[in-house]
Amino acid sequence: MAAALDERGRKLGTLTVPTTSAGNQSLLAWARSLGETVRGFALEGTGSYGASLTRHLLTAGEFVVEATRPRRDRQASRNDGKSDFMDALRAAKALLAEDLDIAPKHRDGDVEVLRLLLIAKRSAVKARTQAVNAMRAILVTAPDELRNRLRGTSKDELIERCLRLRPAAEGLEAAAKRTLRHLARRCRMLTEEADQVDAEVAEIVRRAAPELLELHGVGTGTAATLLVAAGDNPTRMRSEASFAHMAGVAPLPTGSGLTSGRHRLNRGGNRQANNALWTVVVTRMRTDERTQKYLARRTAEGKSKKEIVRCLKRYVAREIYRTLLARYRRPSALAST
Repeated sequence: MAAALDERGRKLGTLTVPTTSAGNQSLLAWARSLGETVRGFALEGTGSYGASLTRHLLTAGEFVVEATRPRRDRQASRNDGKSDFMDALRAAKALLAEDLDIAPKHRDGDVEVLRLLLIAKRSAVKARTQAVNAMRAILVTAPDELRNRLRGTSKDELIERCLRLRPAAEGLEAAAKRTLRHLARRCRMLTEEADQVDAEVAEIVRRAAPELLELHGVGTGTAATLLVAAGDNPTRMRSEASFAHMAGVAPLPTGSGLTSGRHRLNRGGNRQANNALWTVVVTRMRTDERTQKYLARRTAEGKSKKEIVRCLKRYVAREIYRTLLARYRRPSALAST
């Protein structure tokens, strides 16, 4: 559903098209046929169901922003109701009022390839964890002899031992052994799949952002997560403060009256990027002399370890953002994005 407004906020028309290539072309042709210069498009879900239309509009040279939901719009939704037409109209009004300023990610470069590969890896890791949990659940009720043989083993050792099981033709113990062996084979297959994806991810990260890997504590997995969070066009975030908000490491003010100057933890943002920054901080606290000195100084000032980690995550976010911008300005990076 699309709604068009003129520069005074008057409705020019509405249109409903399917989410297909033909629908994308019809919507753009309709917008350009209204007799006025198209100022821009506010799209909902540019990273999901609206990704195809976003790519089409960006390729055509149009201005596109993410149609986020303003806080004041929630009351309007409760009072006026909600429908696709109303959502489109509210998005058009927000664009006209210049309340929308979040540019969508460009999904046509190395970072988009990384995002797809990371989906495959997370799926494989999750399935492997489920298989291991199923193996341990089977051991709870397995015959005593089999349970005693496999009790107290680590995850990898359990998989290896179950791969070597030789069940008899029939019986309860034979059925348990066959089931454990099937699950162990699945775990091994999923491990090989995850390792293969890791190799592909490492190759792309080394090609796309070698500067990121030079930072202390940043490995290929962490770098891939941060690259995906920033997107192929990190300049859409106008400052390192914007990047910090995106990663959920920007302190939010909570002061009022006599309690001004207080801040609270930001629990929003991209949690995977937040976890990647936490991984970098923990690694530096163990191996980086500069970070260890900072930890000792802040501890002497009375800060808790949790508070110090929050500060360090903010500093790391600043360093990561500057490195990402340097990557974007490289000619090779511009060519791939």
